[in-house]
Amino acid sequence: MTTKTELPANGTATAAQRLLSLDALRGFDMFWIVGAEELVRGLQKIAAGGPIGVVADQLRHKPWAGFHFEDLIFPLFVFIIGVSLVFSLTKSIERAGRRGAIIRILRRFALLYLLGILYYGGFSTPIEKIRLLGVLQRLALCYLCAGLLFVYLKPRALVGVCIGILVGYWALMSFVPVPGHGAGNFAEGANLANYVDKQFLPLRKWDGDHDPEGLLSTLPAVASCLLGVFAGLLLKNPEVPDRKKVGYLVVAGLGCLAAGWLWHLNFPVIKKIWTSSFVLVAGGYSCLLLAAFYQVIDVWRFQRWAMPFVWIGVNPITIYFGGRFIDFEGMAKLFVGGPVNEALGNYGELVLALTTLAFGFLFLRFLYQRKIFLRV
Repeated sequence: MTTKTELPANGTATAAQRLLSLDALRGFDMFWIVGAEELVRGLQKIAAGGPIGVVADQLRHKPWAGFHFEDLIFPLFVFIIGVSLVFSLTKSIERAGRRGAIIRILRRFALLYLLGILYYGGFSTPIEKIRLLGVLQRLALCYLCAGLLFVYLKPRALVGVCIGILVGYWALMSFVPVPGHGAGNFAEGANLANYVDKQFLPLRKWDGDHDPEGLLSTLPAVASCLLGVFAGLLLKNPEVPDRKKVGYLVVAGLGCLAAGWLWHLNFPVIKKIWTSSFVLVAGGYSCLLLAAFYQVIDVWRFQRWAMPFVWIGVNPITIYFGGRFIDFEGMAKLFVGGPVNEALGNYGELVLALTTLAFGFLFLRFLYQRKIFLRV
């Protein structure tokens, strides 16, 4: 649904209602979701090695174990959902009580899950090709679970649930035997998460008989969202000075990174099955990014540079679906396609990718200036 929301010129409501840094971080994340693949292709045309080659390599997922920058994009968004729900659900509870907050959670979950079904083709394909679990569906499930936990539990209990999920998932993956492979096998197709998908996840699965957004691996994804909830509780606390908030986020981020990479020795960092070590590593980087954005944008008030990210961050659903309905690349080709693209040689594909992104930015700026936001 389309809503018009009144915001001051700088893009925020009050400090307690909306954090410009959080909108900017969300936009920074969405930028890579919608533009990384084209940028990778363009960069690789220029140089396969050197600094550009390193950047291009970081913008590709690790095939299985390990961690690249591209592997952070999805869990960072899950983390941001956790931060955001602290502010939105607190306001809902204050205005409509716990029952009103739960209704809001259920409504947003249902709408986001349905959008996920539609994004992968909806009901335009045969029933067996419908994807029940995908990126948006996982976001919906994480929001549902973390939101309900936030409404009913106090922070200490939430910490216990988060630890329980991470340790419990490790125990399941390590000690429950998989037929034909035994217990503690984390290879693709031989681990418990993939086996559960093969046996119990119906209809279309992204990787043949299993899915990177599968059934069992959704549990630790909820823990990623809870890490965001903890960060949100910190940022919302008026008794903690901004300097200390940033310091706590940095310490938490470094601690998660250390714990995650140490756990990697026993339970590898693997995005496709969202291992507990992956939750900690991704959560650590997410905390550090949030600390940096909060320090620069909300504490130091250096904001102008971040406004293009804010345009994306306040309209993430719009840009995610925008490519389905608006041919930004086709518009870009009108200016830098054909002979222009050929004349640019190896730089042609990169220029096309950047021009496509520019049209997306201009469209979102148009919506932002008119205070038009698509939300669920």
